[in-house]
Amino acid sequence: MMNSKPAATVLAGTLGLTALTAAPTSAAPAPAMPEGASIEVVSVNGSGCAKGSGTVVMSEDRTGFTVNYSRDLVYAGNEAPVTASRKNCQISLLVKAPHDYTYAISGADYRGFAGLERGAGGLLRTRYYFQGQRDDLKADHALQGPYFDGWQFTDVISIPHLAYKTCGEDRALNINTELRVDPGTSDGDKMSFVSMESTSSSARYDFAWKRCP
Repeated sequence: MMNSKPAATVLAGTLGLTALTAAPTSAAPAPAMPEGASIEVVSVNGSGCAKGSGTVVMSEDRTGFTVNYSRDLVYAGNEAPVTASRKNCQISLLVKAPHDYTYAISGADYRGFAGLERGAGGLLRTRYYFQGQRDDLKADHALQGPYFDGWQFTDVISIPHLAYKTCGEDRALNINTELRVDPGTSDGDKMSFVSMESTSSSARYDFAWKRCP
């Protein structure tokens, strides 16, 4: 089976807005970070990842970064506990930059593997938001069984919908990823699962920078 590689165009909005799945349009450019900018992990928490396990690696061209952290897979069916079918991981990042610059997340790439029986479904849900700010971005990606293969999902945030951090304020960037699997109408004696990469997973995020007024 071919890998699933759709792109979601993520729309800005308030809590609970679901992104539309569509071909990317007006994708934002990814200029390099300004001189003196840096990024660090503040915290990693959630039922789907080990606390304190996150690390950040800046891309060579400094247009984005990769987050590496340990996380579990989700599974359902064959008498699996209900709590195993849904797990989340929230990573909080502090990006430091010159006072006359601010940034937004312009896109992200996720990879993983899924084994879904016929009638079962899987979901990757990601929410991006700044600490203390009400606006957020959310994107959903779904898989439907039968499916047994790797998957890759891409979020693309179009230029008009980029959510920049408020200028002059130190706010952490929170990225919450959630994995779900629903056995649906699949054979109850068979197990379905969804994972990100393996026990050790990573996700790539891209920056959009601009000068403050």
